[in-house]
Amino acid sequence: MAVGSRSREREGTSRKKGRKHAPRRAERRYINRELSWLDFNARVLAVAEDGSLPLLERAKFLAIVSSNLDEFFQVRVAGLHEQVAAGVATASPDGMSPSDQLREIRVCTKDLFARLNRTFTKEVAPGLAASGIRIIDGKDLTADETAWLGRLFEEQIFPVLTPLAVDPAHPFPYISNLSLNLAVLVRDPVRRTTRFARVKVPPLLPRFIALPDGERFIPLEQVIAAHLNILFAGMKVVERHPFRVTRNADLDVEEDEADDLLDAIETELRRSRRSADVVRLETDGGMSKEILTLLMRELELSEDDVYVVEGLLDMTSLWALYNLDRPDLKPDAWMGTTQPQIAVAPDGQQPSFFRQLRERDILVHHPYESFATSVEAFIERAARDPEVLAIKQTLYRTSGPEGGIIRSLIRAAEAGKQVVALVELKARFDEQANIVWAKALEQAGVHVVYGLVGLKTHAKISLIVRQEGKAIRRYCHLATGNYNPKTATVYEDVGLFTADRKIGEDVTELFNYLTGYSRQRHWRRLLVAPVGLRDGIIDLIKREADEADGQVLMKMNSLVDEGIIETLYKASQAGTQIDLVVRGICCLRPGVEGLSDNIRVRSLVGRFLEHSRIYRFGSSKRGYDYLIGSADMMPRNLDRRVETLVPVLDPALQQRLEEILEVNLADDVLSWSLRPDGWKKVPTAKLVDAQRVLQELATERARPRFLGSRA
Repeated sequence: MAVGSRSREREGTSRKKGRKHAPRRAERRYINRELSWLDFNARVLAVAEDGSLPLLERAKFLAIVSSNLDEFFQVRVAGLHEQVAAGVATASPDGMSPSDQLREIRVCTKDLFARLNRTFTKEVAPGLAASGIRIIDGKDLTADETAWLGRLFEEQIFPVLTPLAVDPAHPFPYISNLSLNLAVLVRDPVRRTTRFARVKVPPLLPRFIALPDGERFIPLEQVIAAHLNILFAGMKVVERHPFRVTRNADLDVEEDEADDLLDAIETELRRSRRSADVVRLETDGGMSKEILTLLMRELELSEDDVYVVEGLLDMTSLWALYNLDRPDLKPDAWMGTTQPQIAVAPDGQQPSFFRQLRERDILVHHPYESFATSVEAFIERAARDPEVLAIKQTLYRTSGPEGGIIRSLIRAAEAGKQVVALVELKARFDEQANIVWAKALEQAGVHVVYGLVGLKTHAKISLIVRQEGKAIRRYCHLATGNYNPKTATVYEDVGLFTADRKIGEDVTELFNYLTGYSRQRHWRRLLVAPVGLRDGIIDLIKREADEADGQVLMKMNSLVDEGIIETLYKASQAGTQIDLVVRGICCLRPGVEGLSDNIRVRSLVGRFLEHSRIYRFGSSKRGYDYLIGSADMMPRNLDRRVETLVPVLDPALQQRLEEILEVNLADDVLSWSLRPDGWKKVPTAKLVDAQRVLQELATERARPRFLGSRA
C-alpha cells in the first residue's frame, strides 16, 4: 500500500495570505466539550453495532461504552450539577450554561442508552444465543435446574446477602456507587403492612451464573430475585426490581493544607464513599411509581436524573462474557512483535539494550510491538545489570505488585541500586490501587514520592543511570502511554528509547524538579508542562503560519484548549494546511468558511484504542519536526499537569512516525470525519484499515529475528 503522498500533494496548493473575517458567534467557533465526549462514545457504539464483527467483540464494545458513560456521570455530569447547585451561570466557550449542558446531555445519553439496549437485546444477545451463549431468566429453567440453582443459592449466595428494611426503626440505607441492587416491596400478611427493602447484589460474586450445561447463564440479580422468599421468610414479595446508582466520584483534596498527601488521599477516598451526591439512577422498565418515587425522594433526584433501561442493567458486566474461552467469537489474537535489535537470539542470548542505544535510538509502537520485550525488558535488564547505579520512573497507572515493572523496581532496590518511583496518587479511579502498590514499593526500599502539590504527574518517563568505565551514561524511555502491561495490549502508543545526552540531562533535571525543590524552567530538548509546553506548541503552529508551505499534523486524544484552538484557527486563515487526528473530544469546528477552511479533523475507532500523541510541524522542503509524549491539547494537560513532549531526531524513526500518521490519514475503514455540522463516517472502499496495516508493517519489521549484537 502506498502512503505518504497526501502531505506532499497539499504542498502544491496555492495559499492566500491575509486573514479572512471569522465568525464571531461562540457556538460556531467551538463544539461543547461534554457533547463532543458523548459523540466519541457514539462512535464507539457504532463499532458495537457493526454486524460484520465477531459477537463477543461487539459485546466488548457495549461494555466499553457503558463503562465510559459511568465515568462521564461520576465526573463530568457530577461537576455540572455542582456548578448548578452553586449558582454558577458562566457559559462554557461554546456559549452553553451548566443547565443548558445538562439538558443536552440528557437528550444525548438517552439516545445512547436506547442504542445500547437495542443492540444488545435485538442483535448481540440473540446472536450469542445462536452460538451457544444464552442469557436466560428463571422461567426458562427445568425443574431439575431450578432445584440445582436453589441449592447453589442457599450454599454460596444466601450467606453473603443482607436485606435492609426501611421503616421507622430503619432509615433508608446508603447505596454505594455503581452497585447493583434490588428494590423490594414486601407485605406482612399478619399486620397487613407494606414495607420497602433493599438487597445489594454482591459485587464479588459472578454477575452471570453458569448453568451445568455451560452454555446458559442467568444474571445474579435474577437468581436472588427468584429466592427472595428465603430472605423475607413469612412475608409476601409484592414487587422486586433491579436498580443502580451513580455518585459523584471526583476527589476533592486540599493539597496545600495536607501534611501527608498519602494520608489525605486515603481519608478523602473513605469520605467520598459515604457522602458523594447521587447523579444518576438506572432502573428497569417495570418499576412501579411507588418505588420510583421513594428512591427519587431518598436519593434526592429529579426525573431528569432517572434512566429507564429496557434490558440488561449495567452492561460493563459483559466483560465477563468476553472473557469466556470462545476464540471463534473474537478477532484473531494479536501478539506484539519484537524488533530484531532487541530480540532474544535463537541460542537464548540477549542483545544489550544499552549497546543498541549507544548506536542509535529505538522507537516502539504498541500494541503492534510487544511491551514485555521492550519496556518491561528495559527495566528488568537495568535491575539485573551490576553497572546500573540508579533507576528513576514515573508511574501514573500500572498493574499491581505482581506486574513486571514493579517486580523489577523492587529487585533493583533489594540489590542496592538507587530506585525512585514517582507515584501519582491522584490518577482518577486508580487512587486506591496506586496506594497499595506504592506501599509495597516503599517496604522494598524504593524511594517513593508523590509529585508536586497542585499538579498531577502525567509524564511517562524512565531514567537509567549506568557506570561505563570512568563515565556515567544516561538511558531514557519517554512514551505516550502508561507503564501498564495490560493496557499496552489494547492501547495504541509509541515510546522512544534514547541515550541522547541532552535528553538524558533534561530527564535528570525533570526528576529533580519532581522529587526536590528544583525550579528548572529551561530545557535542552524537552517541552515540559506546565512551564513551557503550551508556548512551545503555539510557537511551532505560528512558525508554520508564517511559512508559504506551512503544515501542521497533530495526532492526539483530545483537543479542548482555547489558546491552541485559536492559534490553529489563525494559522488556517493564513493558509496553513492542518490535519488533526483526534480520537475523543474535539472542541475545534473545522471547515467553517473564513475560520477553519484549511483544517481537517478525523477520528479512528477500532479494535485498539488510539492513544498516542504525535505532533508534526514543517514541510518536505524545509524538513519536519516530530514530537511525541504524554500531553493532549487540554487546559489540564498544559497548565495543571507535569507532561513531556520529546523530539524524535533520528531520520529513520521520523520515517516510522510519518508512516503511522500517513496510514491514519489514508484509513477508510475505521475513520470518521468531523464536519461543521458533526461527525460523519468516512465513505469506505475498505482499502485501508489502519490498524490492520500497522499489524502487517510490524510483522514485516520483525522478520529478521536477530542481527547479532549481544551483551
